[in-house]
Amino acid sequence: MIYFEKQIKKIIMYKIDLNLDLLKIIPFANYVGVSIRDKKLLQLTPHNDVENHIGTVHAAAQFTLAETQSGLYLLSLFPEYADEVIPLLRSSNIKYKYPATTELVAVATVTEENKTKFEEEFLKRGRAMLMVKVKVKDTQDNITMIGDFGWYVQRRELVENK
Repeated sequence: MIYFEKQIKKIIMYKIDLNLDLLKIIPFANYVGVSIRDKKLLQLTPHNDVENHIGTVHAAAQFTLAETQSGLYLLSLFPEYADEVIPLLRSSNIKYKYPATTELVAVATVTEENKTKFEEEFLKRGRAMLMVKVKVKDTQDNITMIGDFGWYVQRRELVENK
């Protein structure tokens, strides 16, 4: 838990602004090769270490790209709470749709309705769940993977007082 808290504090220092150093805070995503495309999007360029047995981008590499994007997107939606919370991925539902052979980009979304419900619940109870949808697309705009990532977010003080 101490390691996780240090990583969250590093993310807070960056004010949830995606930059090259931020991915160093998420070692596995950095190891896989997830990188910054712009201030809001992450990308993965295929390389030998992320290829599967048929020469396409491995499912686990795509998952890493999408999961990382979903978590960073979640934190960017509520920057005012970033230093007060511990977000944990609780669930995911993934579907692979098209072979990934080119550079990939992950795009995350949350409906306004879900965002509002999350914030109301979080302010009331100090914890809440939020579903972040992610599409992974290749350079031809083919959707290679879609996923729903269920994030459990809890106020830090509730964890520390247990």
